[in-house]
Amino acid sequence: MSASATGSTVEDEREYPPHDQVLKILIGLLLGMFLAALDQNIVATAIRTIADDLGGLSQQAWVTTAYLITSTIATPLYGKLSDIYGRRRFFIAAITIFVIGSMLCTLSQSMYMLAAFRAIQGIGAGGLMSLAMAIIGDIVAPRDRARYQGFFLAVFGTSSVLGPLIGGFFAQTDSILGVTGWRWVFLINVPIGIVALLVVWRNLHVNQERVNHRIDWAGAVTLMITLVPLLIVAEQGREWGWASAPAVLCYVIGALGLAAFLVAERRAGVEALLPMRLFTNSAIRIPLVLGFLVGVGMFGAIVVLPLWMQIVHGATPIESGLLMLPLTLGIMIFSIVSGQLISRTGHYKIYPIIGTGLMTLGAFWLSRMEVNTSQLWLSLAMFVFGLGLGGCMQPLTLAVQNAADRGDMGIATSAATFFRQMGGTIGVAVFLSVLFSSLPDKIAGAFTAAVGTPEFQAALHDPAVLANPANRTLIQSLSSGSGVGSNVLNDSAFLSQLDPRLAHPFLVGFADSMSLVLTVATVILAITFVLMWFMPERVLKTGRTRGEAVEIQG
Repeated sequence: MSASATGSTVEDEREYPPHDQVLKILIGLLLGMFLAALDQNIVATAIRTIADDLGGLSQQAWVTTAYLITSTIATPLYGKLSDIYGRRRFFIAAITIFVIGSMLCTLSQSMYMLAAFRAIQGIGAGGLMSLAMAIIGDIVAPRDRARYQGFFLAVFGTSSVLGPLIGGFFAQTDSILGVTGWRWVFLINVPIGIVALLVVWRNLHVNQERVNHRIDWAGAVTLMITLVPLLIVAEQGREWGWASAPAVLCYVIGALGLAAFLVAERRAGVEALLPMRLFTNSAIRIPLVLGFLVGVGMFGAIVVLPLWMQIVHGATPIESGLLMLPLTLGIMIFSIVSGQLISRTGHYKIYPIIGTGLMTLGAFWLSRMEVNTSQLWLSLAMFVFGLGLGGCMQPLTLAVQNAADRGDMGIATSAATFFRQMGGTIGVAVFLSVLFSSLPDKIAGAFTAAVGTPEFQAALHDPAVLANPANRTLIQSLSSGSGVGSNVLNDSAFLSQLDPRLAHPFLVGFADSMSLVLTVATVILAITFVLMWFMPERVLKTGRTRGEAVEIQG
């Protein structure tokens, strides 16, 4: 191994498969990742219909929580096990478990049954994304990884559009081939999973040096004790109250679990599930922390935008999926462009700096939205935010992979996925809490401002308005002085039944609360942008292709 005179070209002595073989493997990896990404977006769109059919609207949070718990805990386990026994068998196992879990979900007769089967799905999903990235780390030279990993973000972006469209279609369809429409939300995973399984089984044959480790079961158990109560309170805290007895109990158990986890990892040493050596290396530790912050900040926009379009703009789930296209387009464009440039230059640090800068700008732009903001203005802001997101995700994973030892490739890649996923989970909990806790006051303030306007007063005394039971109920609530913002927290569908003049203050309240959420996201992303400048950078190595001569420079 040698370098050029400038020191900018570093040669990797490992041999990598040729491009045509990489492409064959890549197809299977993309299908596996597409499974997990598409499923999350489809279920999010259809969950209300599913809950209504199974008679458990108040239990729908457990369906999400069960999936998050198992997928989050499984992610580092897949990384560790694949370092020991090889990626192929565990990627195949992840697809198989995910498909089985999907088939079981179609048989659900209650929300608790669905939550249990979603937990099985989560066990499979925990390996799909992290192992796909780790396999790319095995078969592609560091400098070329960004070019290939750009395809993964393109798949992620595509699924974020197709998911709401497909989920909305199934949710609005009574029956397909004799099967209830929403059950196809899970059933559609089966043929895709089988194709992915066949492609991976046939093409994924890569020599991987086995690393002899023992499994850190103590770390796995204590990590579960840490994460389960924290993820539960993240989902249930808004309903329980963040300072309620159940929430405090979850905090205490999580804190004790974290202390036990740190002790277990220190005792495990080099065999730890999340080795402490990863965090002593600043070239790994800093990208992991930054990935966590990006995960938190990105959900400030992603969790709000569908609600904005469906509630404030009155779009259907399918329409909101189409309206998210500018965000997806931005992700795909900058992820592909940055991947190509990283492959050519070997430098990656500038792209997450630009990315977090664009995300901050996009979030600030979105935070200025009002009820009457045009769709064009919203689309441009989403495009800018998407460009930023496309410049962040893959370079941070690449930075972790590039700094990790060869034997830690699986666990390092899983750690990057784990931290980003934890950031996203906390981001969802924080931003939804900000949204719904501020909403009643924002709506009340909007009604106070609107009640004296001629338009609102005309609506209050319009016989046609009073003839509508929904309008009459609202007017009676206003007259009695009772709260007008509580019902909308549970069901916003009644807004479409109101006279537009009476519904307008609700929309203003939602817009103001969403603006607050996006303002908080802007602050977090601005801090991340500043911290991004301190991320160390190591020039990516070029690689030799198996069977080809390599010119050594210098």
